[in-house]
Amino acid sequence: MTHRRSDSRIRAVLGPTNTGKTHLAIERMCGHSSGAIGFPLRLLAREVYDKVCRIKGEDACALITGEERIEPPNARYFLCTAEAMPRDGGGHAFVALDEAQLGADRERGHIFTDRLLNARGREETMLLGSATLEPLAKKLLPGVEVEERPRFSTLTHAGSAKLSRLPPRSAIVAFSIEQVYQVAELLRRFRGGAAVVMGALSPQTRNRQVELFQSGEVDYIVATDAIGMGLNLDVHHVAFAALSKFDGMRQRRLNPSEMAQIAGRAGRHQTDGSFGTLSGNRRGAPLELSEDEVYAIENHRFAPVTKLYWREPNPRFDNLNVLIGDLEARPMEEGLAAAPEAIDLAVLKRLAEQPDIADDVTTPGNVRRFWEACQLPDFRQQGPDAHSRFVARLWSDLKGGHIGADFVAARISELGNTSGDIDTLQGRLSGIRSWAYICQRPDWVLARDEMAARARQAEAKLSDALHQKLTERFVNRRTSVLMKGMGKDAGLLRVELKDDGQVTVEDQPIGHLEGFRFVVDAEASSEERKLMLAAAEKHMASLLAQKAQKLVADELGDLRIENGQILRGDQPVALLEKGKTPSRPRLVMAKELGQLDPAHRARLQDALELWLEEQLAPLAPLRALEDAATDPEAGTEVRALLLTLADRNGTTRREDAGLAHVPKEKRPFMRRLGVTIGSLDVFVPALLKPAPRILLKKLGLDPRPVREGMEAVIELADRPPAGYRRAGKQAIRIDMAEKLFRAAHEQRAKAPQSKEVRGFAVDTALATSMGLLPESFRSLMKDAGFRPGQAMELAEGAFGPPRPVPWTWRAPRKDFAPARGGQRGGPRKPRKDGGKKGGGKPHKGAPVRRPEPKGDGGQAFAGLADLLKKG
Repeated sequence: MTHRRSDSRIRAVLGPTNTGKTHLAIERMCGHSSGAIGFPLRLLAREVYDKVCRIKGEDACALITGEERIEPPNARYFLCTAEAMPRDGGGHAFVALDEAQLGADRERGHIFTDRLLNARGREETMLLGSATLEPLAKKLLPGVEVEERPRFSTLTHAGSAKLSRLPPRSAIVAFSIEQVYQVAELLRRFRGGAAVVMGALSPQTRNRQVELFQSGEVDYIVATDAIGMGLNLDVHHVAFAALSKFDGMRQRRLNPSEMAQIAGRAGRHQTDGSFGTLSGNRRGAPLELSEDEVYAIENHRFAPVTKLYWREPNPRFDNLNVLIGDLEARPMEEGLAAAPEAIDLAVLKRLAEQPDIADDVTTPGNVRRFWEACQLPDFRQQGPDAHSRFVARLWSDLKGGHIGADFVAARISELGNTSGDIDTLQGRLSGIRSWAYICQRPDWVLARDEMAARARQAEAKLSDALHQKLTERFVNRRTSVLMKGMGKDAGLLRVELKDDGQVTVEDQPIGHLEGFRFVVDAEASSEERKLMLAAAEKHMASLLAQKAQKLVADELGDLRIENGQILRGDQPVALLEKGKTPSRPRLVMAKELGQLDPAHRARLQDALELWLEEQLAPLAPLRALEDAATDPEAGTEVRALLLTLADRNGTTRREDAGLAHVPKEKRPFMRRLGVTIGSLDVFVPALLKPAPRILLKKLGLDPRPVREGMEAVIELADRPPAGYRRAGKQAIRIDMAEKLFRAAHEQRAKAPQSKEVRGFAVDTALATSMGLLPESFRSLMKDAGFRPGQAMELAEGAFGPPRPVPWTWRAPRKDFAPARGGQRGGPRKPRKDGGKKGGGKPHKGAPVRRPEPKGDGGQAFAGLADLLKKG
């Protein structure tokens, strides 16, 4: 046994999943003039090949696996499976081996051990793997530089959960095809479906299944332990459907490092992840991770690898017995162990016992060629006996020379049939992978390039068909769409009412309207009916409004609301009488429509009521006030205020609101309703927009004139329009006036106070930008208690801008008690002693900027909190 040594730098980058090891290797390779990386899986090699092609261009990159070979003439960067990469590194400047700890794998470990010991780059060699490899790496590779990388995100144990309780973006891991199908079928029925990933899938099928999950079309993915390597997914949680698997020898429990490799798929990059088990009805004890296993996975603490499997990489080919003896030889170096009998050696030994085969394998050339045939991978997963029979048939064609192109083309054509169920297609796909491997051998098939191309085409067709079958079986797109509709993004779904009455969600039919009644799709399963009814309930208002508008347009033409009536042209169609609340008027159809037959009249009235409901949508904030007034949480005092606001269409003067009786703890309740408590007014800003003001006027609920544009500042000739406050010869919208008041109070609160400096500055820039004239601004501010002082002239000989005009403030309203000195004041609760001196207390929690000397009687600042706090 010889190990190839090199003067190049050997660097072992070790750590758990999600540490960026593979990304680092790609960066390092692209920084060299040439390079090669060996991967554990063909699909991972393909994924990295695509990445490097985007960086270096396709002409500079090669992909070499057992079944596929893309090698441009000037390729400098080689992405390979471990078996296909050159044993010595191929003379490249950079060489890396991914998942190097697989040297401890029973079936393929000897391949990874050989590459670890012998594959070297001229300038740099990198080994990627688990931290459990560190002791052996130091022992087998003197001078190796070990670099440990921490995981980017945290991995947390989430316990056990039923399938129905798993969070979205979860991966469920099983260890048999039967269990994968079972879990995927349950997810299809109750969660709309799942993507399915198994090691037997081709890279094309796997990628398309993964895309289902990554694109969000399904929120779950069910996989075998193939997910543990090479699949970088947007997974937030990993659930184990089983904790044991058959390893080729026996059924055994996964060891903690294997669990961690799988659980580590959760939480990629900076996103934290969780892992747990799947609970539910099953035979035997509940599925649980032990405390030690949880600790090991969360903290990445595992027992170190104590041995790597080794098999003679350069056996002699004198005869079959010598070949078998070399392959079964034991290593002499500490830390290495003889590899268990892999399937290629098992096939070799079985066929060597058959005289009709062994008698023809006598020369070294034939022994070598026979051994290469025995190394054909068992893509069908049939085991040594069945696979040896396939190799025997293959050898019967190979021993005489090449396999005929017509024979290979016929086999590929037979396997390329895309009809059949999932298992049938998977079987054919495994067969095609075998022939793809055979066609890649340099001296096995005539017209090799053409046959290899045919095999790839057949694999692509079968992969598409298999993906389609998996999607049809395990993804119910209608249920998936409906499940998403139950979440926070339901309003974003595209709901349509077709001309024939059919209702669709994201183009998936869920039912139809019979009149104004929703009927679920007759083809829906019992599991889907609840989802469809729930989805319909969410969108029924808009659906019925669409149908009502269409019916009204067909029957009556264009309608409008004016003067408390629904008119077609100038002809009344219905009257709007006072209903239970102002925003819910009662519709009474015009007498002229009473001549219709009762059924048609009822249908038309239903349509009109739905049409009216759609037209009343701008009054939703007013309805919220009316509904909240009946809420027991409101309390008597708040209920009175809300009823006043609703009766006055969303605005009332502060002195009429009865705020002195409203408890402080009820203010958040009013804020949730969108109520603003201002300096002079209590109002709902949402009802100061043009649409609700115009509608209130048309309904006859507000007789005041309305400004269609609801501009911030307008010229005033007579009384202010609805939603405005007088400001000299102008009028300002109530919410804009409040904005000016609050800005002034903020400046007042920040102003320094001393005996020498009285008053505060008020910035008029905001008022000017609104279009408010200086005299209008002063008039408005006076209403709120603000008064400008005299401008201070500069001292003789002084230069520069004049000092700002000082302003003072005194509370103007009845619910404010004026303070001494005319400087400041604040709201006070009514005195219990009827107003006698000393009998009153300020509001609880009222902020006090600075106490005044007792001789001045004290200044009341309690109003500042109310005026600065948003309503």
